[in-house]
Amino acid sequence: MENPLVVITEEMNALRITVWAGIWSGGIIGPFFFYGNVTADNYLDMLEENIVPAIEKEMNLDETFYMHDGAPAHYARSVRQFLEDTFPDRWIGRRGWIEWPARSPDLTPTDFFLWSVIKDRVYAIRPPNLQTLEDAIITDMLT
Repeated sequence: MENPLVVITEEMNALRITVWAGIWSGGIIGPFFFYGNVTADNYLDMLEENIVPAIEKEMNLDETFYMHDGAPAHYARSVRQFLEDTFPDRWIGRRGWIEWPARSPDLTPTDFFLWSVIKDRVYAIRPPNLQTLEDAIITDMLT
């Protein structure tokens, strides 16, 4: 039986952004932010304008494998075609050259390590607005 004297607080309309970051042997690429829902169109834009250029600054694209999960935005034909053009036979994902092994902790360090650490640190400061939240994520990832 639940204690009737316990008050559980839950924020309505909590601050929310979606963050993309990548991990490679030399560190972290990103973070990059999505405001609102992640769609095939804005994910493709993010790949073209931010993610791939950031990867190119760090490594040779011809020797790089790109991996993402099976989220609906990642599965769009336009996204898969872009990845095949950019990382021919070197991308891992749903219907990709290499199928995505869902929920594999050794292949998803961002899900099983990075985000839990970042969230614990960032939420501890209780950011009052999206800009403070974004700044805290950037600062935490760079340290």
